[in-house]
Amino acid sequence: MGEWVARELIHRSNRPVVLASKHRICLSRFDVKSDLRSIPMKVVLFCGGLGLRLRDYAEHIPKPMVTIGYRPILWHVMKYFAHFGHRHFILCLGYRGDLIKQYFLNYNECLSNDFVLSNGGRQLELANSDIHDWTITFADTGLRANIGQRLKAVEKHLANEEMFLANYSDGLTDLDFSRYLDFARQRNKIATFLSVKPNLSYHFAKTDPHGLVTGIQEAKQSGIRINAGFFVLKRDIFKYIQPGDELVIEPFQRLIHDRELAAYEYDGFFEAMDTFKDKQQLDDLYEGGQPPWEVWRGIAGEPENVVLREIEQVAVKA
Repeated sequence: MGEWVARELIHRSNRPVVLASKHRICLSRFDVKSDLRSIPMKVVLFCGGLGLRLRDYAEHIPKPMVTIGYRPILWHVMKYFAHFGHRHFILCLGYRGDLIKQYFLNYNECLSNDFVLSNGGRQLELANSDIHDWTITFADTGLRANIGQRLKAVEKHLANEEMFLANYSDGLTDLDFSRYLDFARQRNKIATFLSVKPNLSYHFAKTDPHGLVTGIQEAKQSGIRINAGFFVLKRDIFKYIQPGDELVIEPFQRLIHDRELAAYEYDGFFEAMDTFKDKQQLDDLYEGGQPPWEVWRGIAGEPENVVLREIEQVAVKA
């Protein structure tokens, strides 16, 4: 239903677009060799939510398309996975999925890459490219479907996958994903998720039966941890999902019963964009010049253009 695959999308314009050849290697925050050892997996991204708590900011824009800097948060999430070698995406669309389709159909490489304009504006040379090696499947999964039903709706796109990745489209982290993936493989469970401390300003209070306060503690110091997504799933997960199930409720309870659910505790950077205040915090980090989730950048903040290979010079005409 209204789905297609877009392969190697590149900026379309009325000028020739050239990818610069022989990009030089720069240091990454994470060991590139560990990325190359990772087997590429498909990434399911849940993009269908209404984003009700951000409606005051963007009433007619789906939350995955709310921007941080030049790009929507969905792009930042995809760029993160692509950095670790996972470049085949399945987007579960819902509310205003047409805007997400249009964004990638009209993708402009120049917005987030350095480039040289020459010959009176007739030729454009990109210093590097974002999505030339991405494969994106766009799948309409219903306007009001929950996460479990969206995942079930794209099962056919995962028919040959023994293991795959899934995530929300509004959470960013600096997690070393290769190390996390090693953990998930070692545990060898049907589902693994990232567990983080809640980013809340609340204080938890304890009282006795008479209303006397016996303790008060910041949320982050309470020992409570929350599901941050970044799911690593085996194909058997579909055996645990029944019609109407929300992924982290009924299916996860069944997994817990069968001792098939694992969690990776991480105390580094993680931020979900649930409210306008969250967006402001992410904007501030981005404007500071070194946003922690941009693990694809070098130590000096330069884009990491090469992973042990050179991109040959190509020209693309509209």
